[in-house]
Amino acid sequence: MTDRIVITGASGFIGSYLSREFRRSGAEVVTIGRSGHATWSDPAAIAALVDGASLVIGLAGKSVNCRYTPENRAEILRSRVETTRAISTAIAAAANPPALWINSSTATIYRHAEDRPMTESTGQLGEGFSVSIARAWEEALFEAELPATRRVALRTAIVLGDGSALAPLAMLARFGLGGPQWDGRWPATRARLAAGTYHRFGARWGRQKFSWIHLEDVLRIILFLREHPELEGVVNASSPNPSDNATVMRSIRRVLGVPVGIPLPRFALEIGSAAIRTETELVLKSRWVVPERLTAAGFEFTHPQLEPALRDILRS
Repeated sequence: MTDRIVITGASGFIGSYLSREFRRSGAEVVTIGRSGHATWSDPAAIAALVDGASLVIGLAGKSVNCRYTPENRAEILRSRVETTRAISTAIAAAANPPALWINSSTATIYRHAEDRPMTESTGQLGEGFSVSIARAWEEALFEAELPATRRVALRTAIVLGDGSALAPLAMLARFGLGGPQWDGRWPATRARLAAGTYHRFGARWGRQKFSWIHLEDVLRIILFLREHPELEGVVNASSPNPSDNATVMRSIRRVLGVPVGIPLPRFALEIGSAAIRTETELVLKSRWVVPERLTAAGFEFTHPQLEPALRDILRS
């Protein structure tokens, strides 16, 4: 019997990699999205794909690499919650529901952390727009009764790979701007405070924590979860060795052979992020996350250390 795997958001950076690797292993990969085997406007087609599948991987959602305008905020939320509920509805109606549904979440759900790492058991959730999106996303995953399907919310750290968030950091390094990104004080508008999109001054001198994971280990975690039925609920997908922004930028320069990198203070980051239509939170929030549950279950990372992981990606 063919192993059918359903992937939503398969056109993205992570989804395209997973689709390719699962097909390479002999699985039948079917996709749901704006294009693919079913679209979000066709619930009957979605139900037909889900019924009889062994695994569903939910990755759908508008990229957060954008300006948090009211329109973008609404679409970031809608694209995650509505697609997750569509999958939930299809599973509930299936005669042969999938044994496992792994849905993407984000390590950004935890608070800005400079004092201690955030684990699944002791981590504290944060506040603001990004956290509210992550909460709603996970609530949509777990809200329905699906007794035959194990569900995992994969709280993923920054995924490193070819074409990932690493690309703009490497570009900065190549142009001599690969120093740390320094936080600082910046005026808050009423609109940003009300929307929860204002980043409050935190870590100094590029010491904001940087939790990361190699793309290859994301795939290996999914394979591990399939073989470990005791793992359900929330799982952190992050290297056991988080770094910080200054170290990340120094490591990138070293791998690329760039001796000097000029630091970028917040005022430059605010101007630059506005110009390229993104948000400074993506580089200034301190994300300190460790994979407590995976480690306890015996998962071994192929890429546990930052600089070898960067070398594997940037020199390939």
